[in-house]
Amino acid sequence: MTTGRSTRRRTRRPARTVLVLVAVVALLAVAALVVLLRSPGPRPLFQLPVACGESWQLGTYPGHDDYDVDLFPTEGEAWGRPVLASYAGTVTEAGINGSLGGRTPDNPDGPRGRGGGYWVKIDHGGRWETQYLHLLEPPLVRTGQRVARGEQIGRLGSTGNSGAPHLHYEQRRGWQKVETHFDGAPSGITHDRTEYTVTRTSNNCDAG
Repeated sequence: MTTGRSTRRRTRRPARTVLVLVAVVALLAVAALVVLLRSPGPRPLFQLPVACGESWQLGTYPGHDDYDVDLFPTEGEAWGRPVLASYAGTVTEAGINGSLGGRTPDNPDGPRGRGGGYWVKIDHGGRWETQYLHLLEPPLVRTGQRVARGEQIGRLGSTGNSGAPHLHYEQRRGWQKVETHFDGAPSGITHDRTEYTVTRTSNNCDAG
């Protein structure tokens, strides 16, 4: 009789365990859905991701993808220019997107890579993100690191699928790309049906 009772208890325990696990998974799924459906917060006061007072050309071209922005300095050498966080946040990606290729300051016409090359992604809270692609070398920040606005995160290069040294930059709201704003003003780059350029001066002047 004792052996029979013990067997019945052992058969019940796994069933209770499965029910508890199902309940936990369901709660986690609901929590994840709430996060996904939560409305994004107000737009942060993003600044140009380059040094204070510098003038840069922002542009796009057919086939580039809506809202994507390429930045080129209007004066001086592009290679190695500091790339700055356009707003405070937490680094969620810092490494290689795709493959690097072989374009360097010493070999600017080397083979292209794939994707964004060396890149950084920053979570600014409120479901806002920024992305910085084609950096020259491994990022100066690491995943999980908190960065201030204006803090240097890398140097401008031409890794990945890039034809010349520049910074490919994106702003995302709720994981959807949106028109970039800098210092509270829209960039005007909303689609890639035609070539479009505009010159802006950076007000990314004080880290913090």
